[in-house]
Amino acid sequence: MNGTKEASVTDLKIPREKDDKAAANGDKTKEPACISSLIPGWFSEMSPMWPGEAHSLKVEKVLFHGKSDYQDVIVFQSAAYGKVLVLDGVIQLTERDECAYQEMITHLPLCSIPNPKKVLVIGGGGGGVLPEIARHISVEQIDMCEIDKMVVDVSKQFFPNVAIRFEDPRVNLVIGDGVAFLKNAAEGSYDAVIVDSSDPIGPAKELFEKPFFQSVARALRPGGVVCTQAESLWLHMDIIEGIVSNCRDIFKGSVNYAWTSVPTYPSGVIGFMLCSTEGPHVDFKNPVNLIDSSSSKANGPLKFYNSEIHSAAFCLPSFAKKVIASTAN
Repeated sequence: MNGTKEASVTDLKIPREKDDKAAANGDKTKEPACISSLIPGWFSEMSPMWPGEAHSLKVEKVLFHGKSDYQDVIVFQSAAYGKVLVLDGVIQLTERDECAYQEMITHLPLCSIPNPKKVLVIGGGGGGVLPEIARHISVEQIDMCEIDKMVVDVSKQFFPNVAIRFEDPRVNLVIGDGVAFLKNAAEGSYDAVIVDSSDPIGPAKELFEKPFFQSVARALRPGGVVCTQAESLWLHMDIIEGIVSNCRDIFKGSVNYAWTSVPTYPSGVIGFMLCSTEGPHVDFKNPVNLIDSSSSKANGPLKFYNSEIHSAAFCLPSFAKKVIASTAN
């Protein structure tokens, strides 16, 4: 990156992919796909994916605003949650609550299998998943494929306490398309795959589709596991129902949905799809691979995850249980 790009807190609308297409076609009548905005003093996150509501954070200073080949990228200092990373108008992480997401998306799968050695991360350019994987002393290789180099560079610059493991000798960072990377991966080559994606709009859309899950299953060893970001059960049960249905068709081991609380994500919660391939049985609800306490010396203590919250994450409200159970019929 060529230094820091600072911006003032001005009226700034952050369009999504179809806004750009509409503008290119001279269409002035379509509603914007995402109308998150920075108004004087505040960032408000709004989208058709969560209609009728918005979440706002008080902005102290906009630290960076740029547009990569794939998406709009903003970093700002908030009054309550520290620095905040925003992609295409949607909050990806904040310094205050990133631990809830990063620790759960990592340790739910890796604590469910013994001695994971080779892990693939699709997305995750913010870097927060890497130090959590590094807590597992059995891990020998971490491949990460992130499509947007700007996200990696911005995270290293503005979130140095999160993006702390890119230089770990076990990490192999590839800037490229995660879908293509998985298609070219050797069959049965990974113990675990973590899909740390944004919402199914724009560059992340393919990461929610059936061919992608088929590629994940092929890349996993027998009894290997995948954990993918799987939206909010308060807002996106239709999307979740489709994801669960696809995963039941593809993964012949265990298929489970879990969730956690992340205050700055829409509705305050986020879900995870956890699946295993046919082979040694994986009981996601009961962790078998406890994190070595010595990992805290290098990575600091866990802030959110523990074995009790691991099991509790799979307890679903009745409305969600009903929808998810229906996909088994």
